[in-house]
Amino acid sequence: MDLRKLKTLIDLVAESDIAELEVTEGESKVRIVKSSAAPQNQVVMMQPQTAAPQAFAPAAAPLAAVPVAAEPQGYIVKSPMVGTFYRSSAPGSPPYVEVGSIVKDGDTLCIIEAMKLLNEIDADASGVIKQILVENGQPVEFGQPLFVIG
Repeated sequence: MDLRKLKTLIDLVAESDIAELEVTEGESKVRIVKSSAAPQNQVVMMQPQTAAPQAFAPAAAPLAAVPVAAEPQGYIVKSPMVGTFYRSSAPGSPPYVEVGSIVKDGDTLCIIEAMKLLNEIDADASGVIKQILVENGQPVEFGQPLFVIG
């Protein structure tokens, strides 16, 4: 693998919320892991590549009963990728949608930035935006709920 590519990958991991990246190109394989990604009280044991890594953490206190938040009612638009959520096309621009906005199938709802690429996320249902579940500039995970359309 080219040294410039390797440096670019290291920079991308350092600047993002990604904790680990593994890239295979031909017969070469590179794995980049952020050192600050593991909690301080966690011991990680690495085994040969045929087995998955195992993590051992100190025993936790018994869990207390916590009220579960009600599941939002309506069609939930989920993130198709890991990245950073943006409500508008540029800083200072009006957001694509607000709570109460009427959207049609195919309307742009937001942008998710992933690896320096801006990806428009479109509505795949028509209706009214009931809730926006993510704050502007917040990192999102794959499958994380973003909007509720009613």
